[in-house]
Amino acid sequence: MNAMNTLSADLLRARIAQHLTYTMGKDKAHASTYDWRMAVSYTVRDLIVDSWFEATRKTYEEQGKRVYYLSMEFLIGRILEDAVINLGLHEQIEEVLAEDGMSLMDVVENEPDAALGNGGLGRLAACFLESMSTLGCPAFGYGIRYEHGLFRQRFQGGRQVETPEDWLNQPHPWEFERPEACYTVPFKGHVDTRDGKATWHPAETVLARAYDTPVVGWQGKWSNTLRLWGAHPTELFDLERFNSGDHTAAAAPEALARTLSRVLYPEDTTDSGKELRLKQEYFLTSAALQDILRRFLSEYDDLSLLPQKVAIQMNDTHPALAGPELIRLLVDVHGLEWDRAKTIAQGCLNYTNHTLLPEALEKWSTWLMGRVLPRHMQIIERIDAEHHAATDCPPDLRIVHHDQVHMGTLAFVMASHVNGVSALHSDLMKQTVFADLDRAYPGRILNQTNGVTPRRWLKLSNPALSQVITETIGTGWEDDLDRLKELTEHDSPDLRAALRRAKRANKVAFGNWVQANMGLTLDPDAMFDVQIKRVHEYKRQLLNVFETIARWNAIRKNPGADWTPRVKIFGGKAAPGYFTAKEIIRLINDVAKVVNNDPLTRHLLQVVYPANYNVSMAQRLIPAADLSEQISTAGKEASGTGNMKFTMNGALTIGTLDGANVEIREHVGAENFFLFGMTADEVLERYRKPDHARSAIMASQELQDVLQMLAEGRFNPEEPTRYHGLLDHTWNHDPFLVASDFSAFLACQTKVDAAYADTDRWDGMVLRNIAGSGYFSSDRTIRGYMEQVWDAKSLLNR
Repeated sequence: MNAMNTLSADLLRARIAQHLTYTMGKDKAHASTYDWRMAVSYTVRDLIVDSWFEATRKTYEEQGKRVYYLSMEFLIGRILEDAVINLGLHEQIEEVLAEDGMSLMDVVENEPDAALGNGGLGRLAACFLESMSTLGCPAFGYGIRYEHGLFRQRFQGGRQVETPEDWLNQPHPWEFERPEACYTVPFKGHVDTRDGKATWHPAETVLARAYDTPVVGWQGKWSNTLRLWGAHPTELFDLERFNSGDHTAAAAPEALARTLSRVLYPEDTTDSGKELRLKQEYFLTSAALQDILRRFLSEYDDLSLLPQKVAIQMNDTHPALAGPELIRLLVDVHGLEWDRAKTIAQGCLNYTNHTLLPEALEKWSTWLMGRVLPRHMQIIERIDAEHHAATDCPPDLRIVHHDQVHMGTLAFVMASHVNGVSALHSDLMKQTVFADLDRAYPGRILNQTNGVTPRRWLKLSNPALSQVITETIGTGWEDDLDRLKELTEHDSPDLRAALRRAKRANKVAFGNWVQANMGLTLDPDAMFDVQIKRVHEYKRQLLNVFETIARWNAIRKNPGADWTPRVKIFGGKAAPGYFTAKEIIRLINDVAKVVNNDPLTRHLLQVVYPANYNVSMAQRLIPAADLSEQISTAGKEASGTGNMKFTMNGALTIGTLDGANVEIREHVGAENFFLFGMTADEVLERYRKPDHARSAIMASQELQDVLQMLAEGRFNPEEPTRYHGLLDHTWNHDPFLVASDFSAFLACQTKVDAAYADTDRWDGMVLRNIAGSGYFSSDRTIRGYMEQVWDAKSLLNR
């Protein structure tokens, strides 16, 4: 039983009233929703602090090994609702607020989403932190406190327009500023070497100041820390320049610092953009490692113990500078010999790879690295030389070659363990991007299939389904998700009907939100067909919109046929400099405008693309989805986590054998998964055909019709040539095999229509998807990391 459940409504009422009066300075008669939200947030935060302090004390007392998770993204979403669910206070707080005419939902929705991530990478990091707290694994998450974070997306004439996100324009009640946890981060300058000792003389410095947010686990038993770094100037401004009238130059140090923690993933098609992004990655890494060493040395005086007490996880290549930076700190600051420092660093570091796309593995020019981080360039070159000597590797396996520093190779060489994020992905790592490194360092690659926290992505996001589950199998499944298998033991017409009612209620709720925000009326009895993810060619939103056009065309030709009504829902952002992805977004919106206004088809087909997809929108949409589009080119998606959330919430998957789709299909049953398309091996074979795109198009009349409509400007008559570049790309290049998989996708969608029309069959498939989703809890993933990667122990109940 959660101890928080014993908190009385009277006590909560008093604490909320106290914060409303003495923290917010308002009485009830004049308090706004914002005031109530802040008062509730401070009250809930107060309740978390005790477990937070106790977890810290216990870690010191037990001398437990700490895990440090370094990530450029932590897509944490709204914190209040997550904390309320994990503390078990939903009913009590709802009761207290209702007395004053407020609802918890109104208060929750007043909280902005923290704009600290882009998609799966950041959401995974957030799930992992919550699971580490649930399991009692002592941990810190390290990231950057982006002032604006990822951009806010809006559509103008169907085009994506990026504007700054403003989540920090109001006080953030969940964080504690730590002025004492402040570190100097250097850049540029030059390196002197005397008597074999290198001394870096930086030309620029900024201060990294810590802002801590407690992350509470299920039932409030343990809380870990998300420590975000904000950049501050080492000098506020140059007073002499200011007084001489050069006000802009006087403020340059402050401008440099603020720029570092202002925006997530700044546009890096320019030299200045590349420099800023590299500086951000080093800023995070250096601050985190200085903090880790400071904490370690407060307990121990022998740095050789570091790998026994510290595990550092590099989430993708963004923190790959952790290897050279830790060596620098150990050698240049703490006086260790090179070999000892390198061995210690490798003993602490681990690397999670998230991509099979060679072009997505970061590379920095040696010129940029040497100019921004001259000492690190020296260290990287020495690591590379020793790597080459130990493995006699070919030039393209070097860390430094073709005047570039290959960060994936650097992370691999400096890590004790390198893990993929799905079984297929980990196998393909050994066969493709890291094949030579796997041979050079056998056994270093292992697998940890991703997972998602069921507290947020089922208990919180889908109370209707959660209630059905609890009524069927009892309580306790929230931290033992394998228990969902028990649902199959209770399969009956009544259970299937209850699942159907829960799904329909979620669809009605999402439809109401769409009506209020977009003015579109959705039919809750139509199939909600959803693809939400970062817009990228390999994720193949283009394949989905081509199928949408083909479906619309087929309905127009034969409107009296027995069509299954569909609402095609898209969500996601494209990187500001990714022209093709932004063209795909515009095409989807152009198609939506025509389809949704066609009186002949709009009762059978609608296209919906809400702007600014984020965690809060996902929490509305995923529980409402009937069909989950996981249609990436086989061999390109590392894992996916959206696919797991959809499955957990009773959406059926149409997908390729890619990423974690393979394992989802195994766990839910092949007969409950709509499979289409080429395998990863078949994809490689297809690439060997120079005319694969053209031959696939010529073999499909439906696809030819789609491309002809685009060529004629059917969806954009005001500018008929708008998509000619996209057409040329499809006819002559098609790097992600949209044309080659189109016919199979079309045929599979026909099978989906037939299954949806058979209500009992569909409901049975839904039941088996939910029951088979227990494996995809992030608790299971974190247990795997603790045992196989970090050698870390839970300190709960010890």
